[in-house]
Amino acid sequence: MNRRVPLLTLVVVTALSSAGTAASMLAFPWFVLRSTGSGTSTGTVAAAETVGLLCSAVLAGPLVDRLPARSAGVAADLLTALALGLVPLLHGTTGLPLPVLALLALLTGVFRGPADTAKQVLAVAAMRRAGTPVERGTSAMEGARRIGLMAGAPLGGVLVAAVGPVLTLLTDGAALLLSALLVLAFLPGEPPARSADEGSYAARLREGFVSLRADRLMCAMVGVLLVSNALDSGLNAVLYPAYGTRVLHSSSLLGVMVTAIGAGALVGTALHGWLGQRWPRRKVFVACFVLLGALRCVLLAQEPTPALLLGGLAVSGIGSGIVNPLMMSVAYERVPEAVRARVFGLIVACALAATPLGALAAGVLIDRLDVPSALLVFAGVYGTIALAPLMFPVWRELDASRPDGSCPDPVGQAAGEQGAEAREAGAHGGAVRAAEGHPAKARG
Repeated sequence: MNRRVPLLTLVVVTALSSAGTAASMLAFPWFVLRSTGSGTSTGTVAAAETVGLLCSAVLAGPLVDRLPARSAGVAADLLTALALGLVPLLHGTTGLPLPVLALLALLTGVFRGPADTAKQVLAVAAMRRAGTPVERGTSAMEGARRIGLMAGAPLGGVLVAAVGPVLTLLTDGAALLLSALLVLAFLPGEPPARSADEGSYAARLREGFVSLRADRLMCAMVGVLLVSNALDSGLNAVLYPAYGTRVLHSSSLLGVMVTAIGAGALVGTALHGWLGQRWPRRKVFVACFVLLGALRCVLLAQEPTPALLLGGLAVSGIGSGIVNPLMMSVAYERVPEAVRARVFGLIVACALAATPLGALAAGVLIDRLDVPSALLVFAGVYGTIALAPLMFPVWRELDASRPDGSCPDPVGQAAGEQGAEAREAGAHGGAVRAAEGHPAKARG
């Protein structure tokens, strides 16, 4: 049991931080909109946090790689809580002009990036210490994240109604403080992982780019993340609200839709944790993207009855619940220990890079077409993503580089063993990389 305490702690911390994030995602725009009455100002504050997260995901990697992951994560959580806590403090004292609020939102994003990256680095050691299969460990983390988001959103809504959006931000700050205390109390300190050549900051940043670029499968996965997260942004920010307004004519049914998808995703995550070790990853990847993207969009475009709609969305959510920990497992296995934070940050940055374009494209589509037609266009792009692993040989490495039942030792202990196993099993061609790694994405 003692060996599992760090992993269990990270699962709890993931749920807490996700719940706090969901509450603040509701409270921040609500506060700006109520204070200014301006959609432009609300968008400016939201964009500031995204820009901060995007920049820190890329630029903080070399620093996190040189520091003990536990210390880096705790410090980043405390700084994020401080930035959030300044909002009610300044609002109640000197006042909070829009530029200051945008700056605090920017700082919140800047500090969240390294906090999340450090926890992902810690997860590798925690799974190895517990002897937990990587599929099971990543599924537990993903399930906790989803539960936190599902609990945090309604909690945030209740708190906004009860105490107002400014004080609701303290919920996120409190969750971060509790997370930091739990990490300090239950996770062992570890020395930072340093590469052999510790050059300048720019050289270490470049090393992360080179490491990611050298792994063809990881590059292919990053390309999928770039497109799929842009599509998700268009669905969540534009097409779902338009569907609720123009097709369902019901905000409550739209909320139940989102709940059905989340419930299905939880089922998918549990299935991956239970059976993921036995599944052929490439075929499962294809099936999941058909479910979570193409099938969902086609189903919505048909305007089915509410019962059929909710049942179909729950089934499509299963695909989302499986594909996230699947991709995280692959990344945990492949990214070298010495550059983990840098590569993880680059993956997050790539996943976020095209999200504004997805929302913009969805807006253009519903201005030129009706909502069902726009959904069918999105279904076609999702279907193209799903076919990629069947068309390009690099995706065969999804199955060729699988580890054994436990989370691999990131120092490269499994390199020789995996090569032998791959040869004995007649694995697909190409070099089999040492099993190391980190989570690949944060899909909605």
